[in-house]
Amino acid sequence: MTKQNLKNKKSKENKISLRGRTFEGVVISDKMHKTVTVEWKTREYIPKYERYERRRTRVKAHNPKDMNAKIGDYVNIMETRPLSKTKHFIVIEVKNKDQEVKNETSQS
Repeated sequence: MTKQNLKNKKSKENKISLRGRTFEGVVISDKMHKTVTVEWKTREYIPKYERYERRRTRVKAHNPKDMNAKIGDYVNIMETRPLSKTKHFIVIEVKNKDQEVKNETSQS
């Protein structure tokens, strides 16, 4: 899906409007009802020490029934209006299921 298609489109569930930034990450927790925790890692350059440091970002995202993301899935999330105190993102696409990732690693 392109960004233009996503911005003009609303989520099927509850007609949640999509706006703002999109991110890719891995689902690290799906214990909450209709909510997943998504994490992605970045490297930040520190000029003083001329080295990089690893950073991670963790956000809560709404997990609609039709997406059904599970732990280990690679997902695309997009910013939306605040859905709760900590939830400001919604899962828009599940890229790889956990089973597909396991198959790739076992073949290597």
